[in-house]
Amino acid sequence: MTKEALRIGFIPLVDAAGLIVASDLGFAAKEGLKIELIREASWSNIRDRLALGHLDAAHMLTPMIVASRLKINQLRAPLAAVVNLALNGNAITVSPALHAQIKAEVEGDIAEPATTAAALERVVRKREARGEEPLTFGMTFPFSTHNYQLRHWMAAGGVDPDRDLRLVVLPPPLMAESLAKGLVDGFCVGAPWNSVSVAAGLGVILHFGCEIFSHAPEKALAMREGAPEEDKDRTAALIRAIVAGARYAEDPKNRGEVAASLARPERIGVDAEHISRTLEGRLRIDAEGAERPRDDYLLLAREGACRPEPVRGAWLYAQALRWGQANFQPDDLAAARGAMRADLFDAAIGGPSAARGAAPGVFSGEVFDEGDVRSFVNGFKIGAKI
Repeated sequence: MTKEALRIGFIPLVDAAGLIVASDLGFAAKEGLKIELIREASWSNIRDRLALGHLDAAHMLTPMIVASRLKINQLRAPLAAVVNLALNGNAITVSPALHAQIKAEVEGDIAEPATTAAALERVVRKREARGEEPLTFGMTFPFSTHNYQLRHWMAAGGVDPDRDLRLVVLPPPLMAESLAKGLVDGFCVGAPWNSVSVAAGLGVILHFGCEIFSHAPEKALAMREGAPEEDKDRTAALIRAIVAGARYAEDPKNRGEVAASLARPERIGVDAEHISRTLEGRLRIDAEGAERPRDDYLLLAREGACRPEPVRGAWLYAQALRWGQANFQPDDLAAARGAMRADLFDAAIGGPSAARGAAPGVFSGEVFDEGDVRSFVNGFKIGAKI
């Protein structure tokens, strides 16, 4: 195995746990690897540094990897997902003021996304009638499940996210500060930044991402196209190390050690309790301490989470089509599927995974069929038609 350290970029998020644990708790070393983890500030920065060869691999938004294959990202540098780092893990957080407005309009269970989506639509229309500024929501990047989760939730209630309000891009660590300064009324971001906002009394968690999309392909380890084949043994070793790290991080008996490791300033840099709660799937959702448990809030290794499933690449392509980020091309479905290198993953772990993942489900009930992407996209009342 090569003695040179692999330079791998990451954003300070709990869904990088498999990678961080592999590096810091010895699983990479067991595979004969040296890893230098480099904390990055934003998704655009991490993408550009990987594309330019400053990084060997990177913790990356899975939709960004798919977008790179569709040639709709800013740098035309095709990327490949060699191992999935996380399914789910996001949440929608709103300011206490907006939460009160939504609560006042709710007709039903406020824990149900369909109920709050309809309430949000009534809030938006009343603000319009009063001549008030549109609501502003933050998300981490246009090609992200955060963006797609916000849009799907809003559109299900009749809100057009491109006409009725504003969506802005913010780095995850700046979400809480942006809410505190009134720059946004809400946001969708990964852990631990929702919990940080709640703990500071700045926000209320309205919904978990897994309540909007089930088994959403959130993050993956990205490499430049062709790079995995340059040293197949090293790539396979890296995949195995991350899978081992993800399994270790999910084991309850290791939770304290893992949370302490991730909490360090050079990694995520927040209170270890926020990380521990995230790993457990038991988050505080408001300043009064109300809790909401979800076993599937964040999946690192369970339910076949580590395998980069081609069907999920196809599903992300459909999201890009729905929201006007891509034009329908017959070859693009294969390109989106090809971004998810299940072949490399299966080879690394010694054969096809027994747990094969399906496309995410959505709370509004639409079922994705990759054999008929056009009908799926055109079936929504709000969004682009192809």
